[in-house]
Amino acid sequence: MSRFIEGCDRRQRLLLPDCVDDYVADDSAVRVVDVFVDELDLMALGFVGAAVTGRPGYHPATMLKLYIYGYLNQVQSSRRLEREAGRNVELMWLTGKLAPDFKTIADLARSRQRAAASCSSAVTWVSSRAARWRWMVAGCAR
Repeated sequence: MSRFIEGCDRRQRLLLPDCVDDYVADDSAVRVVDVFVDELDLMALGFVGAAVTGRPGYHPATMLKLYIYGYLNQVQSSRRLEREAGRNVELMWLTGKLAPDFKTIADLARSRQRAAASCSSAVTWVSSRAARWRWMVAGCAR
């Protein structure tokens, strides 16, 4: 017997929860961000609809959720947000397991500067109250 705490074998099969929602706490700030963005009128804020030609893009609400997540967690780099979208379970839950590349994230900030600027005061307001709103979202999640 060893004197140290030992971890499990990495090759051992586990029965993990099937639902990503099980990994996100009921009082997590990403639930507040999700509810907040879903209630916004994105067209009125200046977020345009989908392009008529070419490959379909990401929904503006998904990209705004990613942007707000980065703002709240002090992740300013589009490359770091890309990495977080691929490995952070809360961000996977928030974006529906979508992981846009860094160029798409950077283009959001550049091309929709006016729309993002109009949201920034609301984001600041929400982030200052997120701790108090977590209990409300936890009650809605059930």
